Amino acid sequence: MRLDKYLKVSRIIKRRTVAKEACDVDRVTINGKVSKPSSEVKVGDILTVKLGEKVMNIKVLSVQEHALKADATGMYEILSEGQE
Repeated sequence: MRLDKYLKVSRIIKRRTVAKEACDVDRVTINGKVSKPSSEVKVGDILTVKLGEKVMNIKVLSVQEHALKADATGMYEILSEGQE
């Protein structure tokens, strides 16, 4: 699944356009590598997402095309969360 879509479906970022913009300005990495919005996300990948001053390291647990709000948090595990 595309990175921008994964961020939206998992509700890490609320809108796909915002997810795309974050990727475009190098605020999202997959396994330590700067990633484009079209980069593929796979189970087991470690995402680092920088939003404002907040930095989150997230492990991808599942990849689903659609997820209900209640199921979205089961798609990932937050490994660490802090300030930049």
